[in-house]
Amino acid sequence: MSIERFYLTYNQDRIKEPVIYWVGQKFRVVTNIRAASVSDHIGIVALELEGDQDEINAAVKWIAGQGVKVEPIEKNVIE
Repeated sequence: MSIERFYLTYNQDRIKEPVIYWVGQKFRVVTNIRAASVSDHIGIVALELEGDQDEINAAVKWIAGQGVKVEPIEKNVIE
């Protein structure tokens, strides 16, 4: 099992989409929102994904395909 953390940046068109919910449904990963800041114009979420590395990679690829910017967080930034 691996744990990785990412910043997700949603633009105005994607803020109301339940992307994190669908990740937990579509992939065998545990989602954990570590921090979030959402307004009417932008959303930034610090998301932790736990699972097999292949599932995490597939989940990240799917999230990016939904129009959400995905950036890795350096380890030990959010503890």
